[in-house]
Amino acid sequence: MIPTHEPDWHEDAVVYSLDVKTFNDSDGDGWGDFQGVIERLDYLDELGVDCLWLRPFYPSPLRDNGYDVADYRAVDDRLGTLADFQELCERAHERGIRVLTDLVFNHTSTDHEWFQRAREDPDSEYRDYYLWTDDVEGSYETINIFPDREDGVWTYDEVAGEHYFHQFYGFQPDLNVANPAVQEEIFDVLRFWIDQGADGFRIDAAHPMQQAKGRYGHRLDEPMELFKRMRRVVREEQGDAILLAEADDQPENLDHYFGGGEAFDLLFNFVLNVHLTYGVGVKDTWPLYRASEVLPDIEGVGQWATFLRNHDEWNLLKLPDETIDHAREYFGDDDGDSWIFGRGHRLRLADMYDADHDRIAMAHSLLLSMPGTPVLLSGDEIGMGADLSLPERESVRTPMQWDDTENAGFSSADPEDLYNPVVDEGRFGYERINVADQRGDPDSLFSRVRDLIHAHHDTPVINDGEYTIVDAGPEDVFVHRIDHEGTALLCAHNFADEYREPVCGFVDPDVTTEQVVGTGGYHAEDGGVTFLLDPCDYVWLRAEL
Repeated sequence: MIPTHEPDWHEDAVVYSLDVKTFNDSDGDGWGDFQGVIERLDYLDELGVDCLWLRPFYPSPLRDNGYDVADYRAVDDRLGTLADFQELCERAHERGIRVLTDLVFNHTSTDHEWFQRAREDPDSEYRDYYLWTDDVEGSYETINIFPDREDGVWTYDEVAGEHYFHQFYGFQPDLNVANPAVQEEIFDVLRFWIDQGADGFRIDAAHPMQQAKGRYGHRLDEPMELFKRMRRVVREEQGDAILLAEADDQPENLDHYFGGGEAFDLLFNFVLNVHLTYGVGVKDTWPLYRASEVLPDIEGVGQWATFLRNHDEWNLLKLPDETIDHAREYFGDDDGDSWIFGRGHRLRLADMYDADHDRIAMAHSLLLSMPGTPVLLSGDEIGMGADLSLPERESVRTPMQWDDTENAGFSSADPEDLYNPVVDEGRFGYERINVADQRGDPDSLFSRVRDLIHAHHDTPVINDGEYTIVDAGPEDVFVHRIDHEGTALLCAHNFADEYREPVCGFVDPDVTTEQVVGTGGYHAEDGGVTFLLDPCDYVWLRAEL
């Protein structure tokens, strides 16, 4: 059963990002699986999320966590079957939870059949699925996305006798997305997964998809036209299916990805992400003011997907240069192991905030009270930490910590058989940080995040109204207001380590206020509101004007 047909359902959704491999293992082989996710749907329902974003679960050599896809139309058999995926969608839909899958169309794995056939036969139709040259010196060059891991964007293939183009790792050859045959493959893959039960897609690397590629550095003639056609394809299959773009582009280019309301429905807001998480961490509100200044106006064409952390590194490049240097030192680990790719930290939110659950909860309050579609990273709701002993981005991709039994309740397998080891030592070890301990505690981080998610759902004005930042006095308190048709939401967040009493005004002395959610207090009189905020306190007030 598909949830009630609502073309704009994504505008009020709260999305939960999880990796099937590391979420819950139902059969004891050390790998999470679709049946394991099904077993945990009650947990997700209780938390209040109404959309799951599943990271890649396709057959893959897993040299890049599944973003090196070897077959777009199948399931890695260690995670289950197509029937299991279909069952997950059906069971999620029964609870009103949508399902997004992650699709990687910028590149494939070198193991993909298309690449194998392309390298073996220069006359194959698949040769032009990729981009080749026999003259590297005379061919287009650009910066590789992993500059400290790859020497460039061309790699020699002995079987083909030529170099192929790749913007990511050398085992991820770029697809020639300008080739009409490749575009038809893309459309068929979209149709396939909608038919299996998916409600839409997160499109990985949408920015590199439209970048110059190949020997001559050619671009798509009209990049947005490809994305518009993708949108039309999914809407023809399911009238309210959506596309979510991962496009970490320059701020002045971001509105283009919506195609005037005809391309992507949602776009990850990397600008707000880095400014919000940095500001909360350094206890200063100026980054949120700057984010509001540099972001384009997208009213009427699409909506931001907002987030605190994702499953990659925390990318700092949208901060001012001097601030990047400060963030590298301020949030870095003692050994410097957390810094990667010359642009960010491979830490979780709890690492960045020194395991301070009050600060983590306040960050979630900001995320959930600001306009946009919030996206939560699995494990952040309980304060999981990173494992920097794991390579590269795997540090933030450890198994979910369900309880204090062996393997954190993730799996009954021998620990050495797990896809990734659980965090079992230190302040983030599963005996200290787990769902079971927090689920029954009304003051736990889990309970606070759950309450905030439910408050978000109960406050439609967040995405319906006009957002403004309010000058409330102390510079380390951030207050914002959202107005819509006689209703106002006023939210205050104390970034400081000291008590604060910011004062704000409503327009009418007779206005009555109601606290929606919060850890702090307030009192209202003569049309004004004084917030009573201990460190990291937050309060949402609703008023009928």
